[in-house]
Amino acid sequence: MGTNTLHITNGDSLTHRIKELNLVEGEFLVWREMLCEGPAEIKVETESSIKKRKAFLKKYYRIPVEDYEEKFISQLKKLDDLQAYDEIILWFEYDLFCHVNMISAISLLMRKGIGEIPVYLVCSGRVEHEKRLFGLGELSDSQLKKHYNDRIKLTLDDLELAAYVWTLYCESNPKKIAGQIKKHSSFEYLSICLRAHLQRFPNMLTGLNVLEHNILEMVDTYDIKNIKQLMGYTLEYQGYYGYGDMQMKRVLARLFQFLDQTKDRLQLSERGKLALQHKKNFYNTQILDWYYGGVKKYDYLYNDETHTLLKL
Repeated sequence: MGTNTLHITNGDSLTHRIKELNLVEGEFLVWREMLCEGPAEIKVETESSIKKRKAFLKKYYRIPVEDYEEKFISQLKKLDDLQAYDEIILWFEYDLFCHVNMISAISLLMRKGIGEIPVYLVCSGRVEHEKRLFGLGELSDSQLKKHYNDRIKLTLDDLELAAYVWTLYCESNPKKIAGQIKKHSSFEYLSICLRAHLQRFPNMLTGLNVLEHNILEMVDTYDIKNIKQLMGYTLEYQGYYGYGDMQMKRVLARLFQFLDQTKDRLQLSERGKLALQHKKNFYNTQILDWYYGGVKKYDYLYNDETHTLLKL
């Protein structure tokens, strides 16, 4: 008798690829969410959480509420009979986008009561003989198979850590997350993703976060012709965030006051120069009712010297 496996994947593209390769057998649950942005509650499956997520995605990303039911909530129903599975395999990448979704999925599994069901992780990132990090979808067929064969069995400590970090993410005090950065676990990229998350809060000197500052630095350093080309740069060199086109468009739209488009190239405006040189604080021009999990982005400031958060 074969093993009945549940694969929880990070998206449709990877799911289709895995199926086309006949890499594995089993049931697939596609985690179609982007919980690294917007309000989030610990219990993603509750009516309260679903209502918040629908409102956020409709307001900021114009995603119809019925799509959320069809594409995400319907997938969660596959966990109603969790004991039908002999093993669970998580397919998530090295970046913050994927890691927030992953710890949310693990939290849900723990609430459902996985008992003795083994949970494995297939996580992309560093590849032998390569300098940059790779997403699962960027791996060659042989590399993807190797990642699957080298999947990591998560311990109970790993699962409890992930569920606890998700709880902290959904609370209103992100300073607690800093205490989890140095925790040892089987999640190779969790610590650096948590650091990247804390750096999403506005810098105490400029009111811009690390990603926004890095984008201004790109414009100042490279010969970038226009916003479209800048979009390509930001997607390619965003580090550990894992943002897609929709999210990056929102980031860039918030930076227009710091940019000037000339005939030949995109360049920094006077405001952009002041921000990049840390000579003026633009917090008041940037403030927005924007959530990361359980906390408002502009309720905290990031100190890049001490790598700590300060509550306003």
